[in-house]
Amino acid sequence: MSHLIQLRTFLETYRSGSLSRAAQRLGMTQPAASAHVRALETTLGKSLFSRQARGMTPTPIADELARSIAIHLDELEGSLEAMKAHSMDIRGTLHLAGPAVLTASHIAPLLAPLMAEGISFRIQTGGRETLHALLREGAVDLAITASVSNSPDVAFEEFARERLVLVAAPDMARRILSRKITRETLEAFPAIAYDEELPLIREFFQSQFGVSPVWRAQTTAPDLRIVDEFVRAGAGWSVLPDYFCQRSLNKGQMVALLPPASGPEKTLYLAWNKSALRHPRVAFVRDHLLAARDQIDTAPY
Repeated sequence: MSHLIQLRTFLETYRSGSLSRAAQRLGMTQPAASAHVRALETTLGKSLFSRQARGMTPTPIADELARSIAIHLDELEGSLEAMKAHSMDIRGTLHLAGPAVLTASHIAPLLAPLMAEGISFRIQTGGRETLHALLREGAVDLAITASVSNSPDVAFEEFARERLVLVAAPDMARRILSRKITRETLEAFPAIAYDEELPLIREFFQSQFGVSPVWRAQTTAPDLRIVDEFVRAGAGWSVLPDYFCQRSLNKGQMVALLPPASGPEKTLYLAWNKSALRHPRVAFVRDHLLAARDQIDTAPY
């Protein structure tokens, strides 16, 4: 039995915490996966897991082994699958998740041509916690996210950047700009936010004023398009990504209350479930998106 196969089975079991889940992800039976792990334990002369009713608890030697092999094994497997993607049948379904607006405006146009290759897409949208959970659980193959997951099941690479811009409709902007732009000034006017935690506004406040907002927005909506409509209607101010609000700024429907270049810049990541990368089409789509990432930075919404 190849030590490489044993190590891959061990690593999948370590990451998933379950022999049955590891076997399912690797396309083998549970007895076969168990045999791989036991053979590796015999070779090392050490127990790698404490076997319990609810799963496999790694031992300290398993923690050390996973740290030492994970990055090398993942890179090797990823390279092999990327090469296979150029010569194998990549038809099938790929599951992808991302923020609704970015996925609609920038990702969908990049994916559409791949349907001619026989790839079908199942796309989900959501915020950070939803995206990370979908990746960890293996419910999606790829995701676009503004934060890095600490899950050992997930790998990521920088994909694009967005800058946050403080905006309001012209009439509202005139009222706000009649004063100095401070935290207190903004708190005196209605705010429109993405959700109750004020994620974009919070990051902007921390960057510009060194504090976090401690109040509630007058209106919240879990879709930037709805936030945009409220702002353009003059209902209040908000903080939006530059790629999203640039068109409204160009048309004069919104005004940047501070120079756009002064806003904080956020990194967007393309993340993938490491187990999913074994499928050639996942490697193919990942590499396609990474090769097209320069278009994400320059194309306004």
